[in-house]
Amino acid sequence: MLELRRLRLLRELHERGTIAAVADALQFTPSAVSQQLAMLEREAGVKLIEKAGRGVRLTDPGLVLAEHADALLRRTALAEADLAAAANEIAGRGRIAAFQSAAFKLALPAIAQLRETAPRLRCELFEAEPETALPALALGDLDIVIGDEWDNQPWPLADHLTRYPLLYDPVMLVGSVAPLPTLADQAWAAGHPNMAWTDVVRRICREHGGFEPDIRHRSNDANVALALAAAGLAFTLLPQFVLPPGTLASPVPSSRTIYAVIRATDEQRPSTRALLAAIRDQLPAT
Repeated sequence: MLELRRLRLLRELHERGTIAAVADALQFTPSAVSQQLAMLEREAGVKLIEKAGRGVRLTDPGLVLAEHADALLRRTALAEADLAAAANEIAGRGRIAAFQSAAFKLALPAIAQLRETAPRLRCELFEAEPETALPALALGDLDIVIGDEWDNQPWPLADHLTRYPLLYDPVMLVGSVAPLPTLADQAWAAGHPNMAWTDVVRRICREHGGFEPDIRHRSNDANVALALAAAGLAFTLLPQFVLPPGTLASPVPSSRTIYAVIRATDEQRPSTRALLAAIRDQLPAT
Protein backbone atom coordinates (compact mmCIF):
# COMPACT_ATOMS: atom_id res chain seq x y z
CA MET A 1 0.00 0.00 0.00
CA LEU A 2 1.44 3.36 -1.03
CA GLU A 3 1.20 5.98 1.69
CA LEU A 4 -0.14 9.39 0.65
CA ARG A 5 2.28 11.51 2.69
CA ARG A 6 5.23 9.76 1.04
CA LEU A 7 3.67 10.25 -2.37
CA ARG A 8 3.50 13.94 -1.57
CA LEU A 9 7.24 13.97 -0.91
CA LEU A 10 7.82 12.42 -4.33
CA ARG A 11 5.56 14.98 -5.99
CA GLU A 12 7.32 17.80 -4.12
CA LEU A 13 10.73 16.50 -5.21
CA HIS A 14 9.55 16.45 -8.81
CA GLU A 15 8.33 20.06 -8.54
CA ARG A 16 11.06 21.59 -6.35
CA GLY A 17 14.07 19.74 -7.74
CA THR A 18 16.13 19.02 -4.62
CA ILE A 19 15.69 17.15 -1.35
CA ALA A 20 16.89 20.26 0.50
CA ALA A 21 14.12 22.35 -1.09
CA VAL A 22 11.49 19.75 -0.18
CA ALA A 23 12.78 19.62 3.40
CA ASP A 24 12.72 23.42 3.69
CA ALA A 25 9.20 23.70 2.27
CA LEU A 26 7.71 20.97 4.46
CA GLN A 27 9.79 21.73 7.58
CA PHE A 28 11.50 18.32 7.58
CA THR A 29 15.18 17.53 7.79
CA PRO A 30 16.80 16.42 4.52
CA SER A 31 17.63 13.06 6.09
CA ALA A 32 13.98 12.54 7.05
CA VAL A 33 12.89 13.28 3.49
CA SER A 34 15.46 10.82 2.14
CA GLN A 35 14.34 8.13 4.59
CA GLN A 36 10.68 8.54 3.67
CA LEU A 37 11.47 8.40 -0.04
CA ALA A 38 13.51 5.24 0.53
CA MET A 39 10.51 3.70 2.28
CA LEU A 40 8.31 4.70 -0.67
CA GLU A 41 10.70 2.90 -3.03
CA ARG A 42 10.39 -0.26 -0.93
CA GLU A 43 6.59 0.05 -0.99
CA ALA A 44 6.57 0.57 -4.77
CA GLY A 45 9.07 -2.22 -5.43
CA VAL A 46 10.93 -0.19 -8.08
CA LYS A 47 13.67 2.44 -8.08
CA LEU A 48 12.07 5.90 -8.04
CA ILE A 49 15.09 8.18 -7.58
CA GLU A 50 18.61 8.14 -8.99
CA LYS A 51 21.67 10.30 -8.54
CA ALA A 52 22.28 13.10 -11.05
CA GLY A 53 25.51 14.99 -10.47
CA ARG A 54 25.42 16.29 -6.90
CA GLY A 55 21.66 15.94 -6.69
CA VAL A 56 18.96 13.44 -7.55
CA ARG A 57 16.26 13.05 -10.16
CA LEU A 58 13.21 10.87 -10.66
CA THR A 59 13.54 7.71 -12.72
CA ASP A 60 10.95 6.90 -15.37
CA PRO A 61 8.87 4.88 -12.85
CA GLY A 62 9.31 7.76 -10.43
CA LEU A 63 7.88 10.20 -12.97
CA VAL A 64 4.90 7.91 -13.58
CA LEU A 65 4.22 7.66 -9.85
CA ALA A 66 4.66 11.41 -9.36
CA GLU A 67 1.95 12.03 -11.95
CA HIS A 68 -0.42 9.71 -10.12
CA ALA A 69 0.58 11.31 -6.80
CA ASP A 70 -0.38 14.73 -8.14
CA ALA A 71 -3.84 13.48 -9.13
CA LEU A 72 -4.33 11.73 -5.79
CA LEU A 73 -3.25 14.79 -3.80
CA ARG A 74 -5.61 17.04 -5.74
CA ARG A 75 -8.45 14.62 -5.12
CA THR A 76 -7.58 14.53 -1.42
CA ALA A 77 -7.52 18.32 -1.26
CA LEU A 78 -10.94 18.41 -2.91
CA ALA A 79 -12.29 15.91 -0.39
CA GLU A 80 -10.91 17.98 2.49
CA ALA A 81 -12.51 21.12 1.05
CA ASP A 82 -15.87 19.36 0.67
CA LEU A 83 -15.70 18.17 4.28
CA ALA A 84 -14.90 21.68 5.46
CA ALA A 85 -17.78 23.04 3.41
CA ALA A 86 -20.14 20.46 4.92
CA ALA A 87 -19.05 21.49 8.40
CA ASN A 88 -19.42 25.17 7.35
CA GLU A 89 -16.63 26.17 9.72
CA ILE A 90 -14.21 29.00 8.96
CA ALA A 91 -11.05 27.83 10.70
CA GLY A 92 -7.50 26.72 10.04
CA ARG A 93 -4.85 28.76 8.25
CA GLY A 94 -5.21 31.31 5.46
CA ARG A 95 -1.94 32.25 3.73
CA ILE A 96 -2.23 35.36 1.54
CA ALA A 97 0.47 36.58 -0.87
CA ALA A 98 0.21 40.08 -2.33
CA PHE A 99 2.38 42.64 -4.05
CA GLN A 100 3.18 45.71 -1.97
CA SER A 101 0.32 48.12 -2.71
CA ALA A 102 -2.25 45.30 -2.66
CA ALA A 103 -0.84 44.15 0.68
CA PHE A 104 -1.43 47.61 2.15
CA LYS A 105 -4.81 48.35 0.57
CA LEU A 106 -6.45 44.91 0.28
CA ALA A 107 -4.75 42.17 2.27
CA LEU A 108 -4.08 44.01 5.54
CA PRO A 109 -7.64 45.42 5.85
CA ALA A 110 -9.03 41.98 4.93
CA ILE A 111 -7.00 40.34 7.68
CA ALA A 112 -8.20 42.93 10.17
CA GLN A 113 -11.79 42.25 9.13
CA LEU A 114 -11.37 38.49 9.43
CA ARG A 115 -9.92 38.86 12.92
CA GLU A 116 -13.39 40.03 13.94
CA THR A 117 -15.60 37.94 11.66
CA ALA A 118 -13.61 34.67 11.61
CA PRO A 119 -11.49 34.61 14.79
CA ARG A 120 -10.62 30.90 14.38
CA LEU A 121 -8.93 31.55 11.02
CA ARG A 122 -5.20 32.17 11.39
CA CYS A 123 -4.24 34.62 8.62
CA GLU A 124 -0.66 34.93 7.40
CA LEU A 125 0.61 37.57 4.94
CA PHE A 126 3.54 37.24 2.53
CA GLU A 127 4.64 40.12 0.34
CA ALA A 128 5.44 38.60 -3.06
CA GLU A 129 5.12 39.32 -6.76
CA PRO A 130 3.10 36.93 -8.96
CA GLU A 131 6.31 35.51 -10.46
CA THR A 132 7.07 33.77 -7.16
CA ALA A 133 3.63 33.64 -5.54
CA LEU A 134 1.77 31.70 -8.26
CA PRO A 135 4.16 28.71 -8.33
CA ALA A 136 4.03 28.64 -4.52
CA LEU A 137 0.23 28.62 -4.66
CA ALA A 138 0.24 25.73 -7.13
CA LEU A 139 2.50 23.76 -4.78
CA GLY A 140 0.24 24.37 -1.80
CA ASP A 141 2.52 26.82 0.03
CA LEU A 142 -0.13 29.57 -0.15
CA ASP A 143 -3.93 29.71 -0.13
CA ILE A 144 -4.64 32.87 -2.14
CA VAL A 145 -2.55 35.20 -4.29
CA ILE A 146 -3.37 38.82 -5.06
CA GLY A 147 -1.52 39.60 -8.26
CA ASP A 148 -1.51 42.07 -11.11
CA GLU A 149 -1.44 41.51 -14.84
CA TRP A 150 -0.39 44.29 -17.21
CA ASP A 151 -1.69 44.81 -20.72
CA ASN A 152 0.13 42.52 -23.16
CA GLN A 153 1.77 40.61 -20.28
CA PRO A 154 -0.70 37.91 -19.17
CA TRP A 155 0.36 35.36 -16.58
CA PRO A 156 0.02 31.73 -17.69
CA LEU A 157 -1.89 29.81 -15.03
CA ALA A 158 -1.79 26.10 -14.28
CA ASP A 159 -5.04 24.28 -15.03
CA HIS A 160 -5.75 23.71 -11.34
CA LEU A 161 -5.65 27.43 -10.45
CA THR A 162 -8.71 29.70 -10.67
CA ARG A 163 -8.49 33.46 -11.26
CA TYR A 164 -10.99 36.07 -9.98
CA PRO A 165 -10.66 39.61 -11.41
CA LEU A 166 -10.85 42.23 -8.66
CA LEU A 167 -10.07 45.64 -10.13
CA TYR A 168 -9.41 47.31 -13.48
CA ASP A 169 -6.57 49.76 -12.88
CA PRO A 170 -5.63 52.42 -15.48
CA VAL A 171 -1.99 53.43 -15.85
CA MET A 172 -1.17 57.08 -15.16
CA LEU A 173 1.67 59.40 -16.20
CA VAL A 174 2.92 60.74 -12.87
CA GLY A 175 4.46 64.20 -12.59
CA SER A 176 2.88 65.87 -15.60
CA VAL A 177 -0.32 66.41 -17.54
CA ALA A 178 1.64 67.22 -20.71
CA PRO A 179 1.40 64.91 -23.73
CA LEU A 180 3.73 61.96 -23.41
CA PRO A 181 5.74 62.70 -26.62
CA THR A 182 6.88 66.03 -25.13
CA LEU A 183 8.76 64.24 -22.33
CA ALA A 184 11.28 62.40 -24.51
CA ASP A 185 14.31 64.25 -23.08
CA GLN A 186 13.31 63.97 -19.41
CA ALA A 187 14.53 61.70 -16.62
CA TRP A 188 12.37 58.71 -15.73
CA ALA A 189 11.96 56.47 -12.71
CA ALA A 190 11.01 52.79 -12.87
CA GLY A 191 11.81 49.42 -11.36
CA HIS A 192 14.86 47.24 -11.77
CA PRO A 193 15.53 45.74 -15.24
CA ASN A 194 13.73 42.44 -14.59
CA MET A 195 10.51 44.01 -13.25
CA ALA A 196 7.25 44.10 -15.22
CA TRP A 197 6.87 47.76 -14.19
CA THR A 198 10.06 48.65 -16.09
CA ASP A 199 8.88 46.78 -19.17
CA VAL A 200 5.60 48.71 -19.05
CA VAL A 201 7.34 52.08 -18.80
CA ARG A 202 9.51 51.26 -21.78
CA ARG A 203 6.66 49.87 -23.87
CA ILE A 204 4.30 52.78 -23.28
CA CYS A 205 6.99 55.39 -23.94
CA ARG A 206 7.93 53.64 -27.18
CA GLU A 207 4.39 52.97 -28.43
CA HIS A 208 2.65 56.16 -27.34
CA GLY A 209 5.51 58.64 -26.94
CA GLY A 210 7.80 57.56 -29.75
CA PHE A 211 10.95 57.50 -27.59
CA GLU A 212 13.12 55.27 -25.41
CA PRO A 213 12.84 56.54 -21.82
CA ASP A 214 15.98 57.68 -20.00
CA ILE A 215 15.51 55.61 -16.82
CA ARG A 216 17.90 57.22 -14.36
CA HIS A 217 16.29 56.06 -11.11
CA ARG A 218 15.36 52.47 -10.19
CA SER A 219 13.59 51.03 -7.17
CA ASN A 220 11.43 48.09 -6.14
CA ASP A 221 9.22 50.58 -4.29
CA ALA A 222 6.73 52.77 -6.18
CA ASN A 223 6.88 55.27 -3.30
CA VAL A 224 10.45 56.16 -4.32
CA ALA A 225 9.28 56.94 -7.86
CA LEU A 226 6.40 58.99 -6.46
CA ALA A 227 8.82 60.99 -4.30
CA LEU A 228 11.08 61.65 -7.29
CA ALA A 229 8.10 62.82 -9.34
CA ALA A 230 6.83 65.04 -6.50
CA ALA A 231 10.27 66.67 -6.26
CA GLY A 232 10.36 67.30 -10.02
CA LEU A 233 13.33 64.96 -10.47
CA ALA A 234 11.71 62.37 -12.73
CA PHE A 235 8.53 61.20 -14.40
CA THR A 236 7.10 57.73 -14.05
CA LEU A 237 4.15 55.56 -15.05
CA LEU A 238 2.15 53.90 -12.28
CA PRO A 239 -1.29 52.34 -11.88
CA GLN A 240 -3.93 54.63 -10.41
CA PHE A 241 -4.44 52.24 -7.46
CA VAL A 242 -1.06 53.16 -5.93
CA LEU A 243 -1.37 56.95 -6.27
CA PRO A 244 -2.06 58.99 -3.12
CA PRO A 245 -4.82 61.65 -3.32
CA GLY A 246 -3.70 64.87 -5.00
CA THR A 247 -0.98 63.28 -7.14
CA LEU A 248 -0.31 65.20 -10.36
CA ALA A 249 -1.08 62.59 -13.01
CA SER A 250 -2.80 62.02 -16.34
CA PRO A 251 -4.01 58.81 -18.02
CA VAL A 252 -2.14 56.95 -20.75
CA PRO A 253 -3.60 54.23 -23.00
CA SER A 254 -2.71 51.25 -20.85
CA SER A 255 -3.98 49.43 -17.78
CA ARG A 256 -3.54 46.40 -15.56
CA THR A 257 -5.95 44.05 -13.84
CA ILE A 258 -5.65 43.13 -10.17
CA TYR A 259 -6.89 39.63 -9.48
CA ALA A 260 -7.06 36.93 -6.83
CA VAL A 261 -6.03 33.35 -7.58
CA ILE A 262 -6.84 30.20 -5.59
CA ARG A 263 -6.52 26.47 -6.20
CA ALA A 264 -9.58 25.08 -7.95
CA THR A 265 -9.87 22.37 -5.30
CA ASP A 266 -10.40 25.10 -2.66
CA GLU A 267 -13.33 26.86 -4.34
CA GLN A 268 -15.83 25.49 -1.79
CA ARG A 269 -13.53 25.63 1.24
CA PRO A 270 -15.07 28.04 3.80
CA SER A 271 -11.73 29.55 4.80
CA THR A 272 -10.79 30.31 1.18
CA ARG A 273 -14.24 31.74 0.44
CA ALA A 274 -13.93 33.93 3.54
CA LEU A 275 -10.51 35.19 2.44
CA LEU A 276 -11.79 36.05 -1.02
CA ALA A 277 -14.91 37.77 0.32
CA ALA A 278 -12.91 39.86 2.80
CA ILE A 279 -10.51 40.97 0.07
CA ARG A 280 -13.40 41.96 -2.19
CA ASP A 281 -14.88 43.99 0.67
CA GLN A 282 -11.81 46.25 0.53
CA LEU A 283 -12.18 47.20 -3.13
CA PRO A 284 -12.91 50.87 -3.82
CA ALA A 285 -16.50 51.68 -4.73
CA THR A 286 -17.06 52.01 -8.45
